[in-house]
Amino acid sequence: MRLISLIEHTMERWTTTLWTLLLPTRHRRGEVVATLCRQCDDSALILGHERVLVPNAFVIELPPESHRRLTTTGAELGRHLAAQVHRHAAEQGYTFAGPVAVSLRPAGGDAVGRFRIHGRIDPHTAGRSPGRAAAAETLCFE
Repeated sequence: MRLISLIEHTMERWTTTLWTLLLPTRHRRGEVVATLCRQCDDSALILGHERVLVPNAFVIELPPESHRRLTTTGAELGRHLAAQVHRHAAEQGYTFAGPVAVSLRPAGGDAVGRFRIHGRIDPHTAGRSPGRAAAAETLCFE
């Protein structure tokens, strides 16, 4: 009986691992989205009771090759990432100084295999690319 239980437990562990690899969970955020959310959390300014201001202008610097591949979907990707930032802000009760904008641009220098996210508070973000950022975070790009 113990042998059957051991085999059953092993099979269950294998199938769980297999399903996790084949069908990733929806709750797991991508590295870029997690970094954008962390930028909001780390740069939050408490203005008053139930009023926390977070960055709304983000620039993602990508390696040149990755930037070239994403230029066709750059605007759509920016809107998707902005929606993810909005969702995180709603969950945390954050407010923005202006519209949320996420733009992509190629990184300068030898930033191969890396991406950097700059975030800042900008009340006039609508339709333009954010300039120099107050904070930056560098992570591996996959």
